[in-house]
Amino acid sequence: MLRTLNIRDFVIVDDLEIDFADGFTVFSGETGAGKSILIDALALALGERGDASVVREGAPRADISAEFEPGPLAHQWLTEHEMAQPEGLMVRRVVDAQGRSKSWINGFPATLAQTRELGELLVDIHGQHAHQRLLRPNEQRLLLDEQGGLVEQAGALAQAWRTWQKHADARARFEEGARQLHEERGELEWQLEELTRLAVRPGEWEEIQLEHQRLANAALLIEGAHSALEGVSEGDAAIVDRLAALGHRLAQLAAIDSGLAAPAEALEAARIQAQEAVHGLQHYLERVDLDPERLAALDARIESIHATARRFRVAPADVEALAETVRARLAGLAAASDIDSLRQLEGAAQAEFERQATALSAARAATARALESAVTEGMQSLSMPGGRFAIVLSAQAAGAHGLESVEFHVAPHPGATPRPLGKIASGGELARISLALSVVASTTKTVPTLIFDEVDSGIGGAVAEVVGRLLRQLGRRCQVLCVTHLAQVAAQAEHHFAVNKTQFEARTVSQITALGGAGRIDELARMLGGIDITPTTRKHARELLAAVS
Repeated sequence: MLRTLNIRDFVIVDDLEIDFADGFTVFSGETGAGKSILIDALALALGERGDASVVREGAPRADISAEFEPGPLAHQWLTEHEMAQPEGLMVRRVVDAQGRSKSWINGFPATLAQTRELGELLVDIHGQHAHQRLLRPNEQRLLLDEQGGLVEQAGALAQAWRTWQKHADARARFEEGARQLHEERGELEWQLEELTRLAVRPGEWEEIQLEHQRLANAALLIEGAHSALEGVSEGDAAIVDRLAALGHRLAQLAAIDSGLAAPAEALEAARIQAQEAVHGLQHYLERVDLDPERLAALDARIESIHATARRFRVAPADVEALAETVRARLAGLAAASDIDSLRQLEGAAQAEFERQATALSAARAATARALESAVTEGMQSLSMPGGRFAIVLSAQAAGAHGLESVEFHVAPHPGATPRPLGKIASGGELARISLALSVVASTTKTVPTLIFDEVDSGIGGAVAEVVGRLLRQLGRRCQVLCVTHLAQVAAQAEHHFAVNKTQFEARTVSQITALGGAGRIDELARMLGGIDITPTTRKHARELLAAVS
């Protein structure tokens, strides 16, 4: 659960540190004081998107850190990601004035995706507009799936739907474009026949280019090799003979002066190298010759490859690879043109989708009955006696979300026929139903901290007191944090913080104060009667607290 939240330079918060306890905690204050900013800061620390607008004006960065006591699932996640620490869990997020952000988990750099994944195991936030989401069909379906633990199953069904549609599209495309495929296959078969007839060997283009270059310059090569051989070994001033004579002379002189030994050895080494050159030239001249017929054959081969390359609009060096490309495309067309195989794949994908969809429909029906009963029971305690909550699952054409639509219905009073939520529920009724759903959903979750951000909007009076009691009871199972404007809800809390907006050095900042004793009575009196606190509102505040005790 959440133990400490530290916020620095976030929106209108300058520097703030809050310590949290178990049970039910409320935050109250005037509108705009920054109550919901605390929730926004925690959400940012846990991976919500943020930009430069969250940085307090004039500050270089916003810095938010939250310390948790991780539950079993969060501890398992930390262990799997090698981020576990014996002393607990610290999550930190920094967003600079340019909108760049960084996240850390227990001091280890973390991606936003990792932070969000961990955050879902730590905190569940019910926003102040949660009841408006209930009017959206997709949200109703998602809430039902979440309540039944069916989200993963629904995701698998959506993937099965996409697979079915992919195979159905492939089959339809084939049936619609069979003629075009036939024409393309004929063109490719002609190309492959031409390429097969040409039969370019791997690496052949480079080989014949080199051989052609050598044969085309054979006369020049032979003349040059003869000239070099004569100069080195066969002429009157042959280099080998001169090197031998000079080396011999220096060797004799080296017997007189050893200082000439090194030059004599160098001349001998040069003679040996020259002699090796002679052997190389002789060997070259023995195997090189003029071969006009071979040169003509190479010319013809090069022209054939060039002509094919021009016809198929590729480089000559790519003709060999083109043949493999054409073969692969023909193989693909052969598979695509097998209409029976396409139909079999489509049929198998459809059967798998229908199997999963049937299983999901059954699970949704069972979850719907249980959720109907639980929410209906919750409505009785929220000043909707005799009201009834119903979930209508209507058959619809197969789709990515299954075989049925999900629609929430409500009968707000005894004898009324349940009708769609958006057409019958008032704002207050919608808020109460939303709260009942939130409480029911929370009982099935393993998240240790629940946050309610003004989910009690639109209710008041005796209903507000009931809401407060519900949240207090929920606080016995997990940590509950609630932003509220209602004194009846705040009075039920075990811990109470007041959020105020003040002027400090020409800046507007948000501050928070833990309340107790007279301070809490004054805050409850303000919530009851407005800005002016009177003996009457204080008396009423004391009565609210006494009723809780």
